Formats: sequence, structure tokens, C-alpha cells
Amino acid sequence: MGHGMTEPGAARDHRAILAVLLLAGISFALLQTMVIPALPQFATEFGASPSSVSWVLTGFLLSASVATPIAGKLGDLFGKARVLSGVLLIFSAGSVVCALGDSIEVVIAGRVIQGVAGGVFPLSFGIIRDTFPPERVPAGLGLFSAVFGIGGGIGLPLSGLIVDGLGLSWLFWVALLALPAALAARRVVPPSPPRPRTRVDWLGAVVLSAALVALLLGVTEANRWGWGSPRTLGLVAGGQVLAGIWLAVESRVAQPLIELRVLRRRAVATTNLAAFLVGFAMFSSFLLIPQFAQAPERTGYGFGLSVGEVGLLLAPSALVQLAAGPVAGRLGVRVGFRLTLVLGTAFATGSFLWLVLEHGHPWHFVAGSILLGAGISFAFASMANLIVGAVPQSDVGIATGINTIMRTVGGAFGSAVATAIVTSDTIAGSPVPTEHAYTLAFLVAAGGGVLAVAASLLVPGRTGAGGPAVGTAPARATT
Repeated sequence: MGHGMTEPGAARDHRAILAVLLLAGISFALLQTMVIPALPQFATEFGASPSSVSWVLTGFLLSASVATPIAGKLGDLFGKARVLSGVLLIFSAGSVVCALGDSIEVVIAGRVIQGVAGGVFPLSFGIIRDTFPPERVPAGLGLFSAVFGIGGGIGLPLSGLIVDGLGLSWLFWVALLALPAALAARRVVPPSPPRPRTRVDWLGAVVLSAALVALLLGVTEANRWGWGSPRTLGLVAGGQVLAGIWLAVESRVAQPLIELRVLRRRAVATTNLAAFLVGFAMFSSFLLIPQFAQAPERTGYGFGLSVGEVGLLLAPSALVQLAAGPVAGRLGVRVGFRLTLVLGTAFATGSFLWLVLEHGHPWHFVAGSILLGAGISFAFASMANLIVGAVPQSDVGIATGINTIMRTVGGAFGSAVATAIVTSDTIAGSPVPTEHAYTLAFLVAAGGGVLAVAASLLVPGRTGAGGPAVGTAPARATT
């Protein structure tokens, strides 16, 4: 099954492969966000602090950030379908650990195990590149990339229905839908072209993991330890030093964890910067909106909503993401994906600025989340096509995988910073944040959005290696 096949049978094969990949991607994307509206329930259930509970999300994103490039390399070594099946099985095992966990520490450990499924993205990008005809590759990549945002958006309202109807543990039992995807991956996806000389940069993986853990732990625990405490300053400074060491390691090894030469292309660098900032803002909102809405009415600002009611509050955003993806794809083909990326980041920024000014009624959050949903969908649909247009065909898998990593790392920092802000200013005698803390957090997220707009404007209108940054819209991805 090669790039040149266009027969009806080949088309059916592509649809079957894409269906398997989408199921795998949705499994991962749902579990990114389904836990978020339930974080206050985790705190109550296990008697944990807000900063500890935030690691249910941050630990998952951190694990995914490191696992993503490793899984891509292992796919080159042992076959992408085989490794895809393996990471889905590990993801399922982590889900069982979380579902049966009797402490917050066990749940966090299970979430770290689940994060290994971040490898679904580079593996799937590589499978699309290996098995789809060239003219179908941009469409497949765009559609699969959109799963990151759409699945995450659906996970938020779905969380409420599951927690209110079945209980916390069912958030993780639902994730076992990855099991049929693991089986189907081995049966449907053809063997990868052999790349026997591939090596995994384990040293780079260890140093990157240590750098991210140090930085995120320092930011998350800064309020409890003190921003000027030796532990906080030591972790943040140590993380920066380790990040510098990691860059030095990556520039010297023959087969680095992340190809710095690909990162140096202007179109790739600016798109990845936008991806980091969009991830930062997106996961800030995923944390802030549910917690604000669930705050008791006696706080003077909260609505006292249940997890299920928060799900209904966020449902319009998920619907908008589903509808906006095809619109963004068609618009990007006509006017260029840089413009749609600018629009997406501008929509996201506008949503946070709106929430800074207006957050007194539930409908304010509905309006803000609708705008945010459109922004996320426009941004994600654009980034995949910009990356495809910016690099040679042989680097598409590497470049799209790096873009996914940047979103995930941005999300990890966004959740850590949002947690640090809202836990820094609490109502006297309680762990509940003040309204001012939420307003400040929304403002910081808006600042991330403004920087994302600026990064989007720096993306070149036309890219060098791959030609114009165009491609079949995600809406037309009828592979």
C-alpha cells in the first residue's frame, strides 16, 4: 500500500486507517480534559489541596510532552502500528490505575502512565504520511490534528454527565475505548517502511523530563513554599539550566529527540510558538471556567454549579469547535492558513478579555467559551496545514509531532500558572480563590493570547520547503 494508490479498495483502506487513528486520538484527547471539571471533586474525595490536585492534569500533560517524541522514534524502530497499539495498551493500564486509585498520589501516578499515549499523535502523523497518497496527506493531517481540540472540547461537557450519573471512577473506565483502537491498529494499519538505523535519544528524554518537572513543580508549589523561597528559586533556576543542557545535548547527538534543524525554519518556529501560547491559554481556561462556575454562591461570585451543570455550560463551546473546524479549513484554502491562525488566536484572546470584564452570570461564560471554541478550532486546523507547507515531505512527521509537543507543553505551563494564580489569593479562612484571583488569571491568559496573535503575524505568508501553506481543508478530509 503506497503513496500512489487511488483505487476504490485503497480509498476504503485509507478510510479504515483514518477511523482507527481518529478513535485513538479521541481516546487521548478526551482524557486530557474530562478530569478538569471534576478537579474540585477529586480534592473533596481525597482531601487534597488544589495545588496537589492540579497535578492530575499537569502530570498527564508532562508525561505526554516527553512521550510524544520517544514514541515517534520507537515507531521508526519497531513499526508505527505496533508501537501505536502498545501506547494505547499502556494508556488503558493507566486508566485502570486511576479508576481503582484510593489516594490522589495513585491517581496522579495513573495519569502519568496515561500520558504515554501522547505518542498517538506523532505515530498517527507518520502513518498518514506513509500510507496516504500525497494529495490526501494535508487533509488527513488537518483532520487528525483537529481531534486534539475537538476531543478536548467534548471531554469537558461529557465529564459532567459521567460524574453526576456514574461517579468519578467512570471518567477513567470510559477511557478503555482505547482497547478496540489498540486491536484495530494491529489489524488495519499496514507495516511501516523499515528504518533500521533509528536510535532513541534516551539522554535527551531524561534531561527534558527533568527540566519540565523542575520548572512546573516550582511554578505549581510557589504559593505554598513562597516565590522567593530557596526551593522555588532552586527548581526554577535548575529547570532553566537543564533546559540549556538539553539544547546542548540535542545539538550534538546524531539522532536527537527533537530535530532542532526543523525548529529553526521561520515558519515552523513561529507556528510552534503560537502552538505553545494557544495551549497555554486553552488549558488555563479549561481549569479556570469550571472552578469558577462550581465556586459556592456565598463567595459572592460563584454559581454553585454541579459538575453536570458545568458540562452544560461548556457544551456550546464543544459544538462550536465541531462546526468551526470545517469553516476554518475552507477559509484557509481560500485566504491562507496564516490568516485563519491569526483569526483563531484573536478569537481566543477576545474570549479571555470578555471574561476579564464580564463574569457575573453563567451566560457570560457561555459566550466566552463559544468564542474560545471557535478560536481553538481555527488555530488547530491552521497549524497542521502551515507545518505541512513549511517542511519537505520527509520531515512532515517530525514537524507535526513537534507542533503537538509545543501545544502540550504550553498546556502544562498554562495549567500550572493558572493554579498558581488562583491559589495565591484566597478568601480568608478557606482555600477558595477570590474573584480578583480569577480576574487576574483570565487577564494572564488573555496576555498569552495576545502573544499568540503576535506569533501568528510572524508566520511567513508562503513557506519555503513545502511550497504554499495550503492543503485540503479538514472538512474535505474524505480519505
